[in-house]
Amino acid sequence: MNYYKIYRVDSGIQIENASGQLTPILSENWDEFINQDHLFQFCEKQSYADNSHAPIQTPIESQEIWAAGVTYLRSKVARMEESKESGGDTFYDKVYDAERPEIFYKGNKLRAVGQHGLVKIRKDSAWNVPEPELTLFINRNKQIAGYLIGNDMSSRDIEGENPLYLPQAKVYDASAGIGPCMLVTEKPLAPETVIAMRIYRAEQEVFQGDTHISQMKRSHEELKDYLTREMSFPQGAYLMTGTCIVPDPPFTLQANDEI
Repeated sequence: MNYYKIYRVDSGIQIENASGQLTPILSENWDEFINQDHLFQFCEKQSYADNSHAPIQTPIESQEIWAAGVTYLRSKVARMEESKESGGDTFYDKVYDAERPEIFYKGNKLRAVGQHGLVKIRKDSAWNVPEPELTLFINRNKQIAGYLIGNDMSSRDIEGENPLYLPQAKVYDASAGIGPCMLVTEKPLAPETVIAMRIYRAEQEVFQGDTHISQMKRSHEELKDYLTREMSFPQGAYLMTGTCIVPDPPFTLQANDEI
């Protein structure tokens, strides 16, 4: 499958083709560039060569970041386990089978962190995990136009104490990892596409997990349709699509871990 990687870089935008060749830096506005019609076809028409890679910036400007929850069976089980004592487990059981998905606000550029950046763990939480998620770019015309890597940082003990605490468990400074680029493809991603995560502590691997996006209960189009049903996004939006790669307790992130 043919694809292109769009990077937000110093002074503009740079595109990489499937052969690893790059365009020169394009002096383009990120918001307008990624929302143009026929984005893949635009990338096809560019000239590529062995150009140097400019310093990469977090691939976001005016976009909002949203996230879907409980879209994989493993996520449902984990959420039920963490909220069992509070009696909130029934909510996660019901939403997994419900017609309407769980969708919540995750942040914006102010809360986002790019490649090699520092995500944060809450000081008032003792159980913090990263959640690797395929992230959709939905353009202003409500079309899925690209894909990114997302990290939905979560404070599981806060969410488990009471489902109404979810915004505090999910949204705080540097809680949304995203990047390093936007992947633009000719066709939707194949079901066998793999999501993988490794966590290193003092250069030693302390967690590894992977899955296929075919394990999702809901389709990307379904999640997109619910997000955009009654909301417009003039500059587009990012939608994290959930995870089933959940470190088992008692694992929690520590300072200086590498994800």
